[in-house]
Amino acid sequence: MRARFAPVRDCFQDLFAAGRETGAGLAVWYDGTPVVDLVAGSRAAVAPGRSVPPAGGGDPWRPDTLVDVYSVGKPVAALCLLLLVDRGRLDLDDPVADHWPGFRAPATVRQVLSHTAGLPAFPVPRPAEAVADWDLLCADLAAAEPRWTPGTVAGEHAWTYGHLVGELVRRVDGRPVGRFLAEEIAGPWRLDLGFGLGAADRRRCADLSYADPGWPVRTLGEPGSLRAAALGNPAGGLDVAVLNSDLWRGAQVPAVNLHATAAGLARCYAGLLAGGTLDGVRLFSPELVAEATRTQYDGPDLVLDRRACWTLGMQREPDGSWGMGGIGGSSAWADPDRGYVFAYATARLADHDRVDGLVEALHSCL
Repeated sequence: MRARFAPVRDCFQDLFAAGRETGAGLAVWYDGTPVVDLVAGSRAAVAPGRSVPPAGGGDPWRPDTLVDVYSVGKPVAALCLLLLVDRGRLDLDDPVADHWPGFRAPATVRQVLSHTAGLPAFPVPRPAEAVADWDLLCADLAAAEPRWTPGTVAGEHAWTYGHLVGELVRRVDGRPVGRFLAEEIAGPWRLDLGFGLGAADRRRCADLSYADPGWPVRTLGEPGSLRAAALGNPAGGLDVAVLNSDLWRGAQVPAVNLHATAAGLARCYAGLLAGGTLDGVRLFSPELVAEATRTQYDGPDLVLDRRACWTLGMQREPDGSWGMGGIGGSSAWADPDRGYVFAYATARLADHDRVDGLVEALHSCL
């Protein structure tokens, strides 16, 4: 790590000293170069209120430790579909039904990617086991009526995003989205991340745990709300007993179960920030990256219950940065104006304020 960025390391270590973090990875690129790559803490589940030293004890977090980063995976899923757009296999303004026969909602590919398709929740209540049944959940979506006229308003497609995007990838290319990601993006760019892990990769995973027992109820929102519908079906998406299971890790739920290292996420954003090329390997055209990171919708989000600025798969902030956070606290984004990429991957499910101090420390170094 460059000495210039020592305040970032110190802030990261302080999270453990204060008992606010139990296991995490942090990676930063600046001016096209990796400058911070830190891991600390434990891969093991940690009960609320317990502290973990940075050394991690008997099950330390390692550079190759994977963790579920929740919605941080949405842009990664989007990139799979966008790569097919870049190759001319489909167009952003194609109706979804052109590629997915029987799909009822009059939504376009662009509207799916920008969370304006009107399908933010699976329409049929399903148990946790349904996460392993891709065809069942996609059939539910294909038959669903949109909750609003597509393109008129946004609502984060919390669970459904990955199935909408992933099924379009499968219909156009023939490969499941997890395999497509591995072969077409993660492999060429050497990204340590994936959907639907094999046995060896599942053994590298950190177990998620709650910072406090009330986190799942607080995160789900008011009973009967659109947020609760979007986050609560299928069941188990906020239950660590499900999230830490082989069922979950082996399934492909691209909206919420990307397993990644912070370094892998940072490499992905570094390639995008460089216009679609990483280590001499061009995957995306600069024109596609520009369109993918351009604002597509700016207004009220009916699921987040706040204003949101959506690109094709990411959120764009007022300072011009673009990326995505996960409800558990993981985040990854690029800041074109300041020239950096930031990625944080954590196993402790809590609010996002842990990242705030890290970003302040980083900005102080620039």
